Amino acid sequence: MSPSAEISVEKVSNRWLRLMRLDRPIGVYLLLWPTLWALWFAGSGVPSVKNLVIFLAGLIVMRAAGCVINDYADRHVDGLVERTKTRPLPAGEIKPNQALLLFFFLIVIALALVLMTNLLTILLSVGGLLITFLYPFMKRFTNLPQLGLGVAWAWVVPMAFAAETKELPAELWIIFFAIVTWTIAFDTYYAMVDRDDDLKIGVKSTAVLFGRYDHLAIISLQTSFLVLLIFAGLLFDRGWIYFVSLAIAASFFINQYLATRDKEREACFAAFLNNHRVGMVIFLGIATDYLVLS
Repeated sequence: MSPSAEISVEKVSNRWLRLMRLDRPIGVYLLLWPTLWALWFAGSGVPSVKNLVIFLAGLIVMRAAGCVINDYADRHVDGLVERTKTRPLPAGEIKPNQALLLFFFLIVIALALVLMTNLLTILLSVGGLLITFLYPFMKRFTNLPQLGLGVAWAWVVPMAFAAETKELPAELWIIFFAIVTWTIAFDTYYAMVDRDDDLKIGVKSTAVLFGRYDHLAIISLQTSFLVLLIFAGLLFDRGWIYFVSLAIAASFFINQYLATRDKEREACFAAFLNNHRVGMVIFLGIATDYLVLS
């Protein structure tokens, strides 16, 4: 293969990777930690290797599918936003129908993965697919698209319990709603980056909804998240290591607030990224706590 052909192949593959955001793994990380929380709680600290592999592969595939359908939904407005105007669809590097074909191909892969679980998990996956498809269109008619993202993010909890236990105990919904509140909080920081552009073009978000009360809303959501996880820890009989991890997570939230008091775009984006560490430290707390108690 000639050097020019190699460069051409690299450019083509790069645009598809960018469409699926595989060049930016932060979304995978932010999905990874709640997935691991759910599997460790559902498996009492020892989730099955089979489910671990299925869910880790599934989160990568579904995150990619979510990014593709999100860019398809936003293909007419991304070109008007400074941060997104160079994405493959608004830049004309990939056609809309090609993006849709990729989305359906990814969904087929996800379906093949979930078919290796059990009937209850398969039935729940239908709800997860529906939420993944609808979320990107919510910003057209509601200022709460982050709520849709939160539900999509948290849907892994009932699926993990279904896969591990074939049951849906009431306690799992505490973890579910904790993840919803956390997701709304960190995605509001993300939306604050684009708020000025969104106001000009009419795109809705919690950053637009909360306005000058954005920090108050985020702090309230993060506090609710921690309180819900404290309740979850009590219900699942967790030990002191778990609760220490929540205290460390709280310190991250405080630093996010202090760093974003001026609401500068770069600081808000950094606060959004910092939630990767929040998720990681909580998972380390859960896993270590189960390991020590066992």
